[in-house]
Amino acid sequence: MTTASGEPIAYPFAPSDGLGLDDAYAAARDTAGLLRVRMPFGEDAWLATRYADVRLVLGDVRFSRAAAAERDEPRLAPGRLTTGLMAMDPPEHTRLRTLVAKAFTARRVERSRPRVAEFAAGLVREVKAAGGADLVEDYALPIPVAMICDLLGVPVADRPSFREWSNGLLSSGDVELFDVNRERLRDYFADLVARRRAEPADDLMTALVEARDARDRLSEEELVDLSLGLLVAGHETTASMIAGSAFALLDRRDRWERLVARPDLLPVAVEELLRYVPVSASALFSRYAKEDVEVGGTVVRAGQPVMVAIGAANRDRLRYDLGEELVLDRADNTHLAFGHGAHHCLGAPLARLEVQEALRALLAGVPDLRLAGEVEWKSLMIVRGPKRMPVTSGS
Repeated sequence: MTTASGEPIAYPFAPSDGLGLDDAYAAARDTAGLLRVRMPFGEDAWLATRYADVRLVLGDVRFSRAAAAERDEPRLAPGRLTTGLMAMDPPEHTRLRTLVAKAFTARRVERSRPRVAEFAAGLVREVKAAGGADLVEDYALPIPVAMICDLLGVPVADRPSFREWSNGLLSSGDVELFDVNRERLRDYFADLVARRRAEPADDLMTALVEARDARDRLSEEELVDLSLGLLVAGHETTASMIAGSAFALLDRRDRWERLVARPDLLPVAVEELLRYVPVSASALFSRYAKEDVEVGGTVVRAGQPVMVAIGAANRDRLRYDLGEELVLDRADNTHLAFGHGAHHCLGAPLARLEVQEALRALLAGVPDLRLAGEVEWKSLMIVRGPKRMPVTSGS
């Protein structure tokens, strides 16, 4: 076991367009122990890159997210997340998560499948009629944006504004932009809460307001930050996953054509795409050891932070045969795309359904879809994926 291994390595590693990961991740997985890294902001940290190590850190109660608020948390951008579900530990985390969990149960989400499928099919008809589109702006984004806004009760007319603010919140390198857009979103949701108090509706926001006012189960600040977190997390990562998955299939025509011919493979293929397609620019959300913990042969001392590289862990050859390759019919695919443990993605059932139906509609509606130029990838964002993805249809 080791406790330190020389000077920390600069992190994140070199940015990579496309779906590739820097070779340094594979090197780290093949090196004993954890890697000591230095982020652009905050203190030094350990970096976990192997599947078993990442799963341990995410699921072990000896690691804390809440402790990050009391430290100079290692991070990619100057802005800090100190409120909301991702900044909490149980039991406070459990109290708030329970309030919204029933909206995202697999059974409840499944009832929305026909609506998602119909919405996606309508967008596909527009792509087909136009002979092409930007698959990000015209397709991948509108689907999760519509679904999460409907769930929270965000009016259609307000959606362009919140998207602008959300993008600013997810940008890295500009603390002023981060703070400004966070406050804009907070002000927006404070106003929406007031509207729902005056005019209740059949949506999650009204249910949360009731939990605040009638049952005193969360504070006003928690109500606003919970709504903000659901909105931001509920669209950007899913949109990147839809676009990234479509790119992975279209970039290798044999993959696309296989699913066109075998749509029954789609549920299994989506799990493999979730494993293979990285949607984070780097490791995020450090966990602090509450006591000395051994992780992958390294002793993480009490008070030290660990970053987890989920994209790298999902390609770990110790966990997956041909882990660096996309295997559309891969079995036993217990990936970490939605995390693990207490902070396992609350919206995972909805995100999975949206990716399935988005790809299903494309494969059935425009089987001749092709890339039609250079794909532009997001930069200076903590979420990774295509920013612009021109496609064309032959009919």
